[in-house]
Parts: sequence; structure tokens; C-alpha cells
Amino acid sequence: VQLQASGGGLVQAGGSLRLSCVASGRTFSTYNMGWFRQAPGKGREFVAVITRSGGSTYYADSVKGRFTISRDNAKNTVFLQMNSLKPEDTAVYYCAAAPFLKDIYAMSQYDQYDYWGQGTLVTVSS
Repeated sequence: VQLQASGGGLVQAGGSLRLSCVASGRTFSTYNMGWFRQAPGKGREFVAVITRSGGSTYYADSVKGRFTISRDNAKNTVFLQMNSLKPEDTAVYYCAAAPFLKDIYAMSQYDQYDYWGQGTLVTVSS
């Protein structure tokens, strides 16, 4: 599966952005979808994951209550709605697809994902 992320940009602190990630192919609904981010000079950090049907989600503590992950299987798209953005949310955001899920909490590990998008840059100014 190929993933194409979009929706990044420059926003002031307290603002909102909605990221989208479109997947190619007909098997999108068979993948659990995650969002990760990587700030300059830092490692890749888990943000959120949503299961195949959208029935379960899991968030990093740093974004819980501010970010919402959702998906539209008919449109092969996963979204990340980001509200109350902070300067520390500045990063390149990546979407990723995982065919298997043993435990939703394990999906915070980047090695659970087989496919990655190219990333979209989010910059939050103070």
C-alpha cells in the first residue's frame, strides 16, 4: 500500500489543523493506521492509532484530549484533527499502516508498521 499525507502547514499556537493520509489500493480497511511525528533533532514519536474498523483508538499522552484520529474506509483515508496546537507539536507528521494488531498499546512502536507515507510538516508558532 502507498500512503500520501497532506494538510500540514504553519499555524499559531492554539490553532487547529487537519491532516489527511490517502492510501492506494483496495485493502485499506484491512490495515490499522497510525500517525507518528518527528521533531528536528529528535526520534520518531507515536501520536495515535486507529483500528481497521475505527472502533478503537489510542493516543500518546502528549496529545490526548487535543488530537483526534478517524478514518473513512470508503475513501481510503485516515485523518488527524489537531486542536489547541502548541509549539512543541512542531514536527514532520507521518502516517503508517500496520496489517496486524496484537495489542493496541503495542501500536505505539514504529516497528509494528509495514508502510509509511512521506510526511507532512506542521509548524506551530508561539
